[in-house]
Amino acid sequence: MRSVGMTNKTLEGLAVEYFRRSEGQWNSQRRYYMLNQETKPQEVESKLTVRYLEPGAAELIELAQLHQLESEKALTCGSLVTWESDYINQDRKATTGSTIFGILGDKLYRDRGFATSKPIVAICYFNNPDTLCLRTEYGGSVFEEEVKLIGQNYRTRQTIISRAGQQITIGQYLEKRL
Repeated sequence: MRSVGMTNKTLEGLAVEYFRRSEGQWNSQRRYYMLNQETKPQEVESKLTVRYLEPGAAELIELAQLHQLESEKALTCGSLVTWESDYINQDRKATTGSTIFGILGDKLYRDRGFATSKPIVAICYFNNPDTLCLRTEYGGSVFEEEVKLIGQNYRTRQTIISRAGQQITIGQYLEKRL
């Protein structure tokens, strides 16, 4: 999945810059389309706070320990993301949470997944310096994600969730820096 000629050092350099540029507060508007159901898209609005994590940050050491990496300081950089989410036109309570991301080579380590509270690992690569692509597999599902920085104030994200080779959900996000 890695771009031709891209070394882990190059990938990690792109990740450092990408994570630094993502730091800040964002408003995220997203829709989830359930492809196998005749239901309206699920709409969610979130306030995100993204904090860049330098090598050796306490959160990255904790993440390295969680994943049982050889060195507590193995992760090149990362982000701590916290959120508050409200479901639009649904009878669901608002949710809050956080997740830690850390990069090592072509892997993105997380303390939890989209659909699990267990630690996960994604394969990551860049289409270009503005577009981070991830592929994660767990619980019989595959999550393919593309997160694109657009200028200084916007990001788009698209997530495709598949199970048994069948696409079941598409998530589309528009995020604006606050």
